[in-house]
Amino acid sequence: MQATRVRLGWMTGALMALSVLSGCAPQTPLRAPPVEDRGLGANSFGTGNGSGAAAATPLAAVKPLPGAENAGKPGYYTVKPGDTVRKVAQETGQNWRDITRWNDLSNADLIEVGQVLRVAPPVAPTATAAAGAPVAPAVVGTPLPPVASTPARPVAPAGGGEEELAFIWPAPGPLLAGFDEQKNKGYDIGGKAGEPILASADGRVVYAGAGLRGYGNLIILKHNNTYLTAYAHNRTLLVKEDQTVRKGQKIAEMGSSDAERVMLHFEIRRQGKPVDPSKYLAAR
Repeated sequence: MQATRVRLGWMTGALMALSVLSGCAPQTPLRAPPVEDRGLGANSFGTGNGSGAAAATPLAAVKPLPGAENAGKPGYYTVKPGDTVRKVAQETGQNWRDITRWNDLSNADLIEVGQVLRVAPPVAPTATAAAGAPVAPAVVGTPLPPVASTPARPVAPAGGGEEELAFIWPAPGPLLAGFDEQKNKGYDIGGKAGEPILASADGRVVYAGAGLRGYGNLIILKHNNTYLTAYAHNRTLLVKEDQTVRKGQKIAEMGSSDAERVMLHFEIRRQGKPVDPSKYLAAR
């Protein structure tokens, strides 16, 4: 019994001592562990962290997208949602391969909203520019199927300093619909499936394919630095890109691809703008 009382007394004293020590110790509030702010990766804009909450990052951590310093300048295009390099090429009248090269794109399928692309060829220095005279900036034309930036076979300029051409009708059929600046950018020419489609003038094939909605199987010829022609809705294409063709050469067969009936949709474009073919073709 005496030993039991001694142990109980010792334990009671130890508990009292611990109570005194705990009462003297400073009370420090509990704090959550610090959270590391890693910021956003380059070219990211408020992407989620996996739980649906947007990451809070100083604006300084977001790097500007490529070409942002050229936004709004002539010859440049700011990428919008849904854009692709081919779509940008169509809207600016260029060849998508040229746009890829001008912007050093390693993958033409990877562009970002807000990115600014060069869509006009770099202006080469000239003797006039070397003398101090300003060089006119490249101007983006109206929307049209993509064309290459390099000229076709040189054509002797006519009077007035412009590169004029003598175009021929690309098909012999009846005129179904004439030029209307708002509704029809060229001529719709009727005929039978398989009838030959002819090059309206000497030139080079800058597009041959079916990648443009509303045109079906399409061929675009560039004749010089001023003019190009387009031939749409073909059944069969008989030429390839970069191929040189002569006036009157059979380049396709008439069809109804992406059209409600068999016909050829034919356009003449001057400096990227659709013009009335009646001003360039012989009267029938």
